[in-house]
Amino acid sequence: MNKIVILMLCLCCSLWTVRGADEPVLNPSDANIVGHIIDKKSGEHLPYINVFLQGTTIGTVSDGTGHFYLKNLPEGKFTIVMKSVGYKTIEKEIVSKKGKTLEINFETEEDAVSLDGVVVSANRNETTRRLAPSLVNVLDTKVFDRANATSLADGLNFQPGVRVENNCQNCGFQQVRINGLEGPYTQILVDSRSIFSALTGVYGLEQIPANMIERVEVMRGGGSALFGSSAIAGTINIITKEPQRNSAQVAHSLTMIGGSRPDNNTTLNASMVTDDQKAGIYLFGQSRTRSAYDHDGDGFTEIGHLNAKTVGFRSYLKTSTYSKLTFEYHNISEFRRGGNNLDLPPHETDITEQTDHNINGGGLKFDLFSTDYKHRLNLYASSQHTKRQSYYGAGKNPNAYGNTSDLTFIGGAQYVYDWANCLFMPAEFTGGLEYSHDNLEDVMVGYNRTIAQKVNIGSLFLQNEWKNARWSFLMGGRFDKHNLIDHLIFSPRANLRYNPTKDINFRLSYSSGFRAPQAFDEDLHITAVGGEVAIISISPDLKEEKSQSISASADFYQRFGAVQTNFLVEGFYTDLSNVFLLEEIGRDQQNNLLLERRNGKGARVMGINLEAKLAYEWMQIQAGGTLQRSRYKEPEKWSKNESLQPRKKMFRSPDVYGYVTSSFNPVKRLAVSLTGTYTGSMLMQHFAGYIPSDKEEKTPDFLDMSVKVAYDFPLFKAGTLQVNAGVQNIFDSYQSDFDKGGSRDAGYIYGPSLPRSVYVGCKIMY
Repeated sequence: MNKIVILMLCLCCSLWTVRGADEPVLNPSDANIVGHIIDKKSGEHLPYINVFLQGTTIGTVSDGTGHFYLKNLPEGKFTIVMKSVGYKTIEKEIVSKKGKTLEINFETEEDAVSLDGVVVSANRNETTRRLAPSLVNVLDTKVFDRANATSLADGLNFQPGVRVENNCQNCGFQQVRINGLEGPYTQILVDSRSIFSALTGVYGLEQIPANMIERVEVMRGGGSALFGSSAIAGTINIITKEPQRNSAQVAHSLTMIGGSRPDNNTTLNASMVTDDQKAGIYLFGQSRTRSAYDHDGDGFTEIGHLNAKTVGFRSYLKTSTYSKLTFEYHNISEFRRGGNNLDLPPHETDITEQTDHNINGGGLKFDLFSTDYKHRLNLYASSQHTKRQSYYGAGKNPNAYGNTSDLTFIGGAQYVYDWANCLFMPAEFTGGLEYSHDNLEDVMVGYNRTIAQKVNIGSLFLQNEWKNARWSFLMGGRFDKHNLIDHLIFSPRANLRYNPTKDINFRLSYSSGFRAPQAFDEDLHITAVGGEVAIISISPDLKEEKSQSISASADFYQRFGAVQTNFLVEGFYTDLSNVFLLEEIGRDQQNNLLLERRNGKGARVMGINLEAKLAYEWMQIQAGGTLQRSRYKEPEKWSKNESLQPRKKMFRSPDVYGYVTSSFNPVKRLAVSLTGTYTGSMLMQHFAGYIPSDKEEKTPDFLDMSVKVAYDFPLFKAGTLQVNAGVQNIFDSYQSDFDKGGSRDAGYIYGPSLPRSVYVGCKIMY
């Protein structure tokens, strides 16, 4: 009931802003711009392309015939910009005068390798990928569509250096690894705000539906330290969809997991904007029900049951020519359960992991520009509240029920100043203040166990980037005061970009970061499943974990007639000191296992990322791979089995992995997509239970290939019906040695997330 009330209030506020934006202009200038946008090669008019005046909130979208109209503009000199995903950006200088109408036409061509795509994750400001000081890779909606992705987790694999893995047969806990480092080393952002906590990071990758995502920006390494201290392995910035035009879409897909168990997913999207583009709202919703899947017939799940619903919206109000207010809200309700006897209460089963999440989140942002665009101010606040009821237990344990509450908040201000000339070239200064708060309480009453964790961080970030078309020099850093650390921490960053020609980019990056002590993470329930409850405490001598990261890259673009190509090579090196380790220190009076988080010596991760793109009229192919080495500085002992020697090599970290994604459009309305991932052999921990004693296992390699075929049928003048079908994991490249029964090691799971599965779907778009 509470979430319905919240949603209604938010919608009322948004609709109020839309109504307010329809008020008439009191002093119309009658300075107008009209024009059209055409494809340079085909000569066809291009619909739904963004056109705006740079440095203002004035903009529009070309209509279904490719024409646009901007009216009652302020007088003066402006830069008019034409920009859209998949096309080259074009800028033109104009002078608007009262009572005068200008005709400005654009002729553009496809940019299939996204050289001029806009990114924000490189320096907290919008810039093109070509001129960004740090290397940023972008996953757009096309990638998620080709992979038939239902959630964020399904699409993240299609970037070099990035790998999503499933870590539990019961609950389906997933984590993303960047450059070989575990999930907690990656900063996950929603619209550039770090509202993912230790709790929501456990299942969050699968809880964010693909249909709320405009694009995902991935930065490998710590080059985006301005976003927060935890950006050690990298940053994943989820940019949600913003309303651009009046449109609607409804879609449904049915996937038969292993050919036998259904996964139904329904999505709804709608966008509404006022005629003058001063206000708009984008609505999204998803309902998903996935049946549990038992691969080896032992009565225990390999893929758990899932029932999830998401609703939300993003809206904006252009409060003036030089200011804009943006508001976002989402609610995620998710029930998941794995183990055996799913029709019984959890405490009557051999193993059950069950969670029931209710997540409410949102954010408010205000942007203000000066009339000459030299000064920019951004004020923001975002929050997310999570309520969770859970059961993590084995052996018909009545005490394994738990309740968790988690509140995160982040607020701050960012100021940007453009120097016409600072010392030796034009520059852009960015500075800001930020405060983040996380209040988590995890209670298991039956074990008299409570984890109460409050984290408060005050931050100051500063940087200056000297830049022109050929060079960029960036110096900056972030100061953090963490309530669990008694001293101020400085995380510096430095970036160098050199473009000897327009189509060759060289980059060099250095940064440092830290992870603060925390008690709650996914280590907790992994131990509880074995029939034992773990209580984690922090060593009084625990120091923050620190990182030093260096990366260098070369990005080449070349056009051969109608063929566009891009080749990237990137080397990375990360040194970690005082790494966090869990050590057993005994048991309490209730025989609960006591674990203490302590510092280890450290680790080093290094490697090379490779990526190539090729685009030609009716086809696009993109492939990437990673060669890496992940090692602790000293051998780490992980088992009491004396026959197992301490290991320097990190577990669950293959030395080779990669991906491919491609699309083919042999005729106008037909699209064929082929996507896949390769996971090389890796070393795995296999704990005793189903097997008599702990073992080290070397996994086989996996090639997971999928195909999708889609055809669009026109409906009336502006509608389209798409039907699609496909096969995921064509070769059924799937783990064959799962543990069985109630004593299994649920963490002994690796390889592709699905066996061979078939799906069909349809989509209506307007």
